[in-house]
This record gives sequence, C-alpha cells and structure tokens, in this order.
Amino acid sequence: MAANAALVTATIIWGSSFFIMKNTLDSIGSFYLLAVRFTIASVLLSIVFFRKYRLINKEYILGGIVLGAFIGSAYVVQTIGLSFTTPGKNAFLTAVYCLIVPFLYWAVTKDRPDAYNISAAVICMIGIGLVSINPGAESMFNIGDILTLGGGFLYACHIIAVNRISPGKDIIFLTILQFVSAAVMIWMIAPFVDEFPAELSTGAWVSLAYLGIMCTAVALMLQNVGQKYTEPSTAALLLSLESVFGVIFSIIFASEQMTFRLVLGFALIFAALVLSEVKPGKRGSNVQ
Repeated sequence: MAANAALVTATIIWGSSFFIMKNTLDSIGSFYLLAVRFTIASVLLSIVFFRKYRLINKEYILGGIVLGAFIGSAYVVQTIGLSFTTPGKNAFLTAVYCLIVPFLYWAVTKDRPDAYNISAAVICMIGIGLVSINPGAESMFNIGDILTLGGGFLYACHIIAVNRISPGKDIIFLTILQFVSAAVMIWMIAPFVDEFPAELSTGAWVSLAYLGIMCTAVALMLQNVGQKYTEPSTAALLLSLESVFGVIFSIIFASEQMTFRLVLGFALIFAALVLSEVKPGKRGSNVQ
C-alpha cells in the first residue's frame, strides 16, 4: 500500500508540472532544461544523503548508469518528439508503456502476463486517449509521434530495469547515481542542439527549481522507491495517473473545461487500476 501511495504521489507532482514546463520552455531550451533538472536533483540528494556514498561500488555505479541512460534517453526522446507533435498525442503515445511493460517483463523474466494484465493495459490506454487527445485538433501520424513512441518504450525499459536492478540495493543511493548519470549524458548532448540563454528571469529560475526539486528529485525518487516494492505491470498503470492529474491541474490553474470525454477517460483509467488489483475470479492473486 505504501509503495502504491509513493507512485501515486509522484504522478500528482508530475501532473502539476505540465503548465510550469510550458511556461519555462519559453525561457530555456528543452535540453538545457532537462540538464538543469537532473543536476539540481543530483546535487540536492547528494547533499541530503551524502553518507550513502560510502556504499559506492562497481555494482551501484553500473546500475546507476543503466537507469540514468534509460530515464535520460526517455526524457530526451519524448522532448524531441514533442517538438513535432501535439501535447495531447505526446502524452497519449508516451503512455504506451502501459501496454509494453507486461510483455517486456515477460521477455525478461519469462513470467507471462495474464488476461487481466493485458485487459487492464488496453482499458487504461483507451482512458488515456480520451483524457489526452482532443478530437479534431490532432494531425496525422508523423516523426514526432514515432519519437514519442520510442520514448514510451524507453520508459517501459526503465520500469523493468528498476525492478531488476533495485533488489538488495539502497534505492535512494541508486536513484542519486541515476540522476548523476542522466545529468552528465544530457549536458554532453545539450550544446549540440540548444543554446543556453544569456539571462534567465527570477520566475524562470523558480520554475527550474520546482522542476528539479519536486518533479525530479522528489517525484522520481518516489517512483523508484515505489517500483522497488510493486510489480512492474501495476507500477505502469499507477504511473499512468500522471495524465489524469495533469488535466486536473489544468482545469484548476489553466482554465481547461471538464467534459464528459474527460470524465469517461478518468473512469476507464480507474477501472483499469481496479481490474489489475482485484482480478475478479482469481482469489488471492496478486498482480504480476
């Protein structure tokens, strides 16, 4: 229960970031924004948990590099995709990890997903589509959509990697090393695709601080902690709540209108979560 609460809390924080991200991107390029986010998270957690560095060894370093490569690449590819497609399609196609995770987990562990896993993932994707995509406002399938699907696949790989790498390790220290690896990788790429702004406003720095502290350090740490104690298929469905909270915050702060389509989408996502947990007819079963 605590692990699920950690994952849901992470999605609430991410949901609050959509309109903040949109405004901040007017001041700084997407790659430098991501580099600063991961750097802030790395420095903050390193200061708070500096004693955990005594655990460092080759196994932790390798695990941090693998997780950092997956999460950093996922953010980068999703961000590039967003440049060529609409936010709604970007959010929807990224969430394809809900469908990918059960099958990727099967490929890695030979633990076959059951009908409830697959049904819940499909229902969840339909719900996310209703929440994310505005009918009549979407263009045809394009390169941005392909890149976004690639980002969704990388997010799925990250979920599986956390499940495989975290057992027996301190998840907070592993998260710190993940952030350091992602920050280094993105700083190496950023100069080739972006130009760092000569000056940033106080508001932009405040937004970057929120994105780095809350949306990266806190939320991604909660994600990793929650995933360590949650089966990957359940984690993927819970993380999909990001789209729900994103819309809720947009309704509260950005004047988006509540519609029947959104209510239906929310209901389907909730139904998928219930189905994945309860699994009617399978007494005493747990999500795999």
